[in-house]
Amino acid sequence: MDPQAFIRLSIGSLGLRFPGTALTASKSNIHAFSSQCVCDIRLRGFPVQTTSVPFISSPEATPNSNGITSSFYLEESDLKAMLAPGCFYAPSACLEIVVFTGRKGNNCGGGIKRHQIGTFKLDVGPEWGEGRPLILFNGWIAIGKNRQQESGKAGAELHLKVKLDPDPRYVFQFEDETKLSPQVVQLRGTIKQPIFSCKFNQDRVSQGDQPSAFWSSSSDETERRERKGWKVTIHDLSGSAVAAALITTPFVPSTGCDWVAKSNPGAWLIVRPDPCRSESWQPWGKLEAWRDRGGVRDSVCCRFRLLSDGQEALVSEILINAEKGGEFFIDTDRKTTTPLPSPQSSGDYEALDLVHGGFVMSCRVQGEGKCSKPLVQLAIRHVTCVEDAAIFMAMAAAVDLSMEACRPFRRRRLRRGNAHSW
Repeated sequence: MDPQAFIRLSIGSLGLRFPGTALTASKSNIHAFSSQCVCDIRLRGFPVQTTSVPFISSPEATPNSNGITSSFYLEESDLKAMLAPGCFYAPSACLEIVVFTGRKGNNCGGGIKRHQIGTFKLDVGPEWGEGRPLILFNGWIAIGKNRQQESGKAGAELHLKVKLDPDPRYVFQFEDETKLSPQVVQLRGTIKQPIFSCKFNQDRVSQGDQPSAFWSSSSDETERRERKGWKVTIHDLSGSAVAAALITTPFVPSTGCDWVAKSNPGAWLIVRPDPCRSESWQPWGKLEAWRDRGGVRDSVCCRFRLLSDGQEALVSEILINAEKGGEFFIDTDRKTTTPLPSPQSSGDYEALDLVHGGFVMSCRVQGEGKCSKPLVQLAIRHVTCVEDAAIFMAMAAAVDLSMEACRPFRRRRLRRGNAHSW
């Protein structure tokens, strides 16, 4: 399997200070800055990332040099687009970090108005595409219009570390909807190479429980109040089963509502062949899913736990837009719905090598009711053989099917004979 070239642009070791007397060392001022400094991190073609910036009160202190606050992952096409001058863009794209005090208000007249302190800019250059580790910046730099005040006093200074690292990945795609048992191919530019076949079967359920009933839009059909018995098996090119995902906790509506709630999520067990016993499966991970109705639009929340030696380790919890779809990912450098605990020992995350941090995998799926062909990316350091990639295909299939499993259930209709007239 040939990987595709990706680059990780990481920003970390953030800190803000005001040398000299630009900021008096009163407790009130220090508290105000330490609790309200944030920055917007911008890179053309990517969503803006916002994070807090610690205030450094001691002139001798420096932030943690190993801490990573934000990351961007760039493909070759992204770099080409940034380096190519366009009619509507500046001649060269740049990494821009804008530092503010205060936070955005939630509505008109509410919240604290943000005040811009200064801006750090770093141009995108050809060296970004050389495919080698490179520290672009590391240290303190004066920012803002008050870099050197008329009185000779220094203004605000920002500390940061900007680094490039090669992050090659394998890219796979399901060639059709998961429930149609598609082939899974590896993508390498315009080349598609078959790697796996995906078998969605209904052997574990009765004919009346077939998932096809849940995707039917017929209003005359009475839907069962549970979705269970779904199973996806991943086969290699020889036809051997190398991974699987199966529902172990049915997707059912919670009491008083017509959707799968967080209080009673559905669950998948992700399994791989047991090397010690033929025709047996070994648990590898658990994926829970439910419908979240807390925002303006409904979302499907997917929570993945790694299973090892009878213990569970929370690895990722991601909200995916129920209508438009989105991305499920495992990445220790990116913010998730729920902050993830640090591993207590290397054995907690040993199966995924999460101790060293960074990107592990991502799976992009479509919203409910749409033709979804999951697109999966895997970091090559987590794939030593074809079977390693297969287990992530099973997880991706479970994430994709969870979008359908978490659709609202139709309300039961009273039969005419039981209806009352008033």
